Amino acid sequence: MSLFKTFFGSSDEASSTNSNVKWNSLVDLGQLNDIIELSTDIPVIIFKHSTRCSISRMALRQFENEFDLENKVTPFFLDLLNHRDVSAEIARQFGVEHQSPQVLLISKGKSVYDASHSDISVEAIHRYL
Repeated sequence: MSLFKTFFGSSDEASSTNSNVKWNSLVDLGQLNDIIELSTDIPVIIFKHSTRCSISRMALRQFENEFDLENKVTPFFLDLLNHRDVSAEIARQFGVEHQSPQVLLISKGKSVYDASHSDISVEAIHRYL
């Protein structure tokens, strides 16, 4: 398609066939209660992504390339442009400042780690598991 798309990818949600992350789509406020409950057994990752931002796209690709947490976490993907209400509630409920891109690690109902932009790192998440 275009040269820009070649470098930065499309604006589609986490649907890349190259991704080894089995994302769950986060699209509804009610899912946050499910995430809190789920996180009592297995930690949950929430990746907040702006589908129109090349920096966010690069952070997502880097995260997906590094991802080696299968069976250790349940990953959720939030397209925050389409679900701003969910993004705002994540900030309120977990006591984190909204950023984009941003990753949160939820364990036992609390955010135990969050990072944004170039600080997003699978290696850092390992330290909290």
